[in-house]
Amino acid sequence: MYSSILQYVNNYIALTPKEETYFISILKHRKLLKRQYLVQAGDVCRYENFVLKGCLRSYYVDDTGLEHVSQFSSENWWTSDLSSFLTGKEASLNIDALEDTEVLQIEKSALEQLYIEVPKFNVLFRILLQNAFVAQQDRIIQRMSMDATQRYLMFVQKYPNLEQRLPQHQIASYLDITPESLSRIRKQLSS
Repeated sequence: MYSSILQYVNNYIALTPKEETYFISILKHRKLLKRQYLVQAGDVCRYENFVLKGCLRSYYVDDTGLEHVSQFSSENWWTSDLSSFLTGKEASLNIDALEDTEVLQIEKSALEQLYIEVPKFNVLFRILLQNAFVAQQDRIIQRMSMDATQRYLMFVQKYPNLEQRLPQHQIASYLDITPESLSRIRKQLSS
C-alpha cells in the first residue's frame, strides 16, 4: 500500500529506512465509495491526501447551484482544499470520489511534526506548493486566452488517462463549457 507514495517521495528526496518508517507511521489509509465526500464545503480540511487508486474531483458550487470543477486527482496526485488546510478556515471546495477511491492522508499537525523530525520533507512540500501555484496560474491564463478546443487539448495533455474514465459533463464543467459543446469539439477533432 505504501510503495507508490514512497516511490513518489523518492522522486524528490531520498529517505533513510528510519525516515520511511516514521513517514508511513503518520499516514492514515482511507477508502471512499463513488460519490462519497473527502471534503465538503463549509468543513475544515484537516488532511492533505495522496491518491493511491481512483479519481476525485474538486469543485465549487456557485449561488445558483452550478458546479464548477477545478481539478481532477487520480493516482499519484495530491489533493485537498489547500486554503482550508493551510489556514484552518472553512473549505470553499467540495472534493468527492468519481470512482471508488483510496487515499493516504496526512493530518496538518502530523505534517508540521514531520517537517521538524525529517526536515527534507520541507523541500518536498515546497515543491508541491510551487507546482500547485504554477498549475493554478496556468489554468487562469488558459481560461482567459484559449478557446474551448485549445482548453480541451490541454486537458487531454494534462490528464491523458482520464478522458475515458470521466463522465462528459464533468470534463465539460472543468473546461467551463456545456456538454454539447464538448461533443462538438470531440467530433471536429476526430474528423
